[in-house]
Amino acid sequence: MSNDRVALITGTSTGIGLATAVRAARAGFRTVATLRDPARADRLREAAGDAELDIRPLDVTDAASVRAAFEGVLADYGRLDVLVNNAGAGHVGTLEQEPVSAVRETMEVNFFGVVETTKAALPALRASGGRVITVTSIGGAVGQPFNEAYCAAKFAVEGMMESLAPVAAAQGVTVCVVEPGAVATEFVNNIGVDERLFADAGPYAESLQKYIANVTKSFEGAQTADEVAEVILGAMTADAPAFRIQTSKQAEEFTGLKFADRDGSAVQRLTTGWLA
Repeated sequence: MSNDRVALITGTSTGIGLATAVRAARAGFRTVATLRDPARADRLREAAGDAELDIRPLDVTDAASVRAAFEGVLADYGRLDVLVNNAGAGHVGTLEQEPVSAVRETMEVNFFGVVETTKAALPALRASGGRVITVTSIGGAVGQPFNEAYCAAKFAVEGMMESLAPVAAAQGVTVCVVEPGAVATEFVNNIGVDERLFADAGPYAESLQKYIANVTKSFEGAQTADEVAEVILGAMTADAPAFRIQTSKQAEEFTGLKFADRDGSAVQRLTTGWLA
């Protein structure tokens, strides 16, 4: 691959973003690895080894930060070929028991952050005939208990990208979403599951405990971040990647259930069973 192709990846301090940035650099992309706090880049640099990364700050919830990052990349490289929207944050809670502000915050990171970066990238991607690859989740296809805000954000991202794809394609830009299932990263550790969460759950506490037990069990066979990054790299390099890409057999089966479930009953039977 020519080494003049430029990729910008968000949320690269850990997990999928880190692994994707390293793989992209090793595959020959000029890789701009962005993260909210550059002081947290030590792990990224260590993982990269001799692979060359351009590490820059980018907070997807800050419009000025987004604008500065993309302007800087175009000033230094003159082009952008791939945007990988990976930055995001998990959230566990249920609507009655949490403030609306928590829902808004989840939407800001997981949806509006993607809106900001994609909007900023599109002029350059039109010029290069590039692509937007957005890491969503199986939670962008299937609503899951105690994930109302998170799934709402991921549903919104998938709806936006599915709607944008044909419009962008008419301008030579490819749009696709990547849907991981359970992935062994720090993402799960950062969603705030602790005794306070159960204490604040009120009448929902017993159901929440059963849900968390189910989720914990599901992560016993989780993919690694490197395995997901390999799928993302495939979407970055394929001549014509599919719009919707699952990263594992489990993710394929889970999302497939939803897409075949015309009246919603199959999904409801499954997710209700998680709380039994």
